[in-house]
Amino acid sequence: MKPLGPIPAGYTALDGELAIAGVKASTLVERAGDTPLFVYSRDLLDRRVAQLRAAMPERLGLHYAVKANPFVPLLKHMAGRVDGFDIASGGELALVRDAGIDPSLVSFAGPGKRDAELEMAISAGVTLNCESENEGHRALAIGERLGITPRLAIRVNPDFELRGSGMKMGGGAKPFGLDADRVPALAKNLIAAGADWRGLHIFTGSQALDAEAIAETQGNVLDLADRLAQEIGVPLPKLNMGGGLGIPYFHGDTRLDLEMVGNRLAERCAALPDTLQDTRFCIELGRYLVGEAGVYLCRIVDRKDSQGETYLITDGGLHHQLAASGNFGTVVRRNYPVAIASRFDADPDEEVNVVGCLCTPLDRLADKAMLPGAKVGDLVAVFCAGAYGASASPAMFLGQGPAREMLV
Repeated sequence: MKPLGPIPAGYTALDGELAIAGVKASTLVERAGDTPLFVYSRDLLDRRVAQLRAAMPERLGLHYAVKANPFVPLLKHMAGRVDGFDIASGGELALVRDAGIDPSLVSFAGPGKRDAELEMAISAGVTLNCESENEGHRALAIGERLGITPRLAIRVNPDFELRGSGMKMGGGAKPFGLDADRVPALAKNLIAAGADWRGLHIFTGSQALDAEAIAETQGNVLDLADRLAQEIGVPLPKLNMGGGLGIPYFHGDTRLDLEMVGNRLAERCAALPDTLQDTRFCIELGRYLVGEAGVYLCRIVDRKDSQGETYLITDGGLHHQLAASGNFGTVVRRNYPVAIASRFDADPDEEVNVVGCLCTPLDRLADKAMLPGAKVGDLVAVFCAGAYGASASPAMFLGQGPAREMLV
């Protein structure tokens, strides 16, 4: 037997079934028309924002990283709850504009911005987080050609990383950002050329559950920002401190101590150096905001035994949930939180493998998991599906196509 990950708080049973936002899973599938289906809960999104607001210093802004989940109804919902949006492509810029989001609240990071994307962002009034000297100079040239003053910040590749992060985005040689020792020269160049100087973006890593490591890294970010502001010679207008806050996916994961992170950051904010006294601070979160608010529902289409093992074969799979299948950067495959949605309040009584419909042995949603007895037609729920699911999986693999999505 392999243990399942912990089901996030906020999900209940109704008439024996999984309920999301107070509605039975079968009812949601009926509304959507079929499975597979991603369901995102407004209530759980709002709860997470409220938890962050309560735990973090009041002066700290909250940005949503669109790459985590760019579903337009979800973006519209978040627009009234966060202070800014971070994008990583021209396509995401189009999505936030479709959602009616003010481009002046948007910043654009990413190491390979094309000239067309730079032009689109500058024309819209988006802040560009320049990732190299070349990108900064291209942005200046495009702004001059358009007759628009570009809003420019610099993404910094720091000389430290976030300990224990699932994906390291800083420290050492990286394609992301400009090495810290080269930042002051570029900043001075951008300011001298007349750019609207917007400050620094320092993103070190993601999916960390160690509060001490996050607090330590945030302190290092503030120290680095102070040093760079002194070398640039002007106070820092804004500092995007990145994210890094993780959620528990697997058995044995410990939930992040958010209050501890907030308290440590508040202590630092109470004793800021002169260079940062008037700086606007924000953190950039994607997975932590939306990950636990999403559920992936698929239907069992076959049940069979092979060499003494039972397989529940669903109409879903890695083409929608690449991360849950263990094929999105995981070295050792472990089980996400999974449940039989049709029997959510029943006790587990059999060991099964939950697999998808694709013709590959990689298409697995749960291995040797203890679950309530399930039959063809029952619904399976994969939790922690609100981030890096629908848009981060190969939906067109084997011609399967995208899943339905719903905000409730």
